[in-house]
Amino acid sequence: MARETKTLAAPEVRFATDEAGTFSGYASVFGEPDSFGDTIKPGAFKKSLAKRSATGGPAMFWNHNPDQPIGVWTELTEDTRGLKATGKLVTETAKGAEALALLKAGAVNGLSIGFRAVASERGPNGGRVLTAIDLVEVSLVTLPAASNARVTQIRNATHSIATSAFVQAAHRAVIAIKRTH
Repeated sequence: MARETKTLAAPEVRFATDEAGTFSGYASVFGEPDSFGDTIKPGAFKKSLAKRSATGGPAMFWNHNPDQPIGVWTELTEDTRGLKATGKLVTETAKGAEALALLKAGAVNGLSIGFRAVASERGPNGGRVLTAIDLVEVSLVTLPAASNARVTQIRNATHSIATSAFVQAAHRAVIAIKRTH
């Protein structure tokens, strides 16, 4: 009897990701002066968020360092309090894993924005009142300029050892299949 072999193409297989490394909080709080004297008005991020969402959104850095991206922002929205941010740390990188460990320990919980002022007016305290902002990046930081710009939730899904072993074995199988094609 002749042996017959069929090869199945596996161009890409994606596994559902868990929520480990996902966190949320406020990157900016409206109406509260930061340590530079700037205050941000509601609506200041609206145009930038619309523009940046089409290009993948602003970057997520570690302490505003562009050489240290640590994750991606999955949602950035303005609500009545400020700029609400939800992001996912890339824990497969050393800095992403370190950031998650520091968040869990409570050693780091600040958020800070990197931006270009598009429009502003002079405020009663002499600082700027920012009415339009081009949001470039949002960083996880130790000491935020805006004292209430903080991480408010850290999500962490856990899996059983058996589930984790299965996912790892399936991932190795996909890699092996890709190598043969």
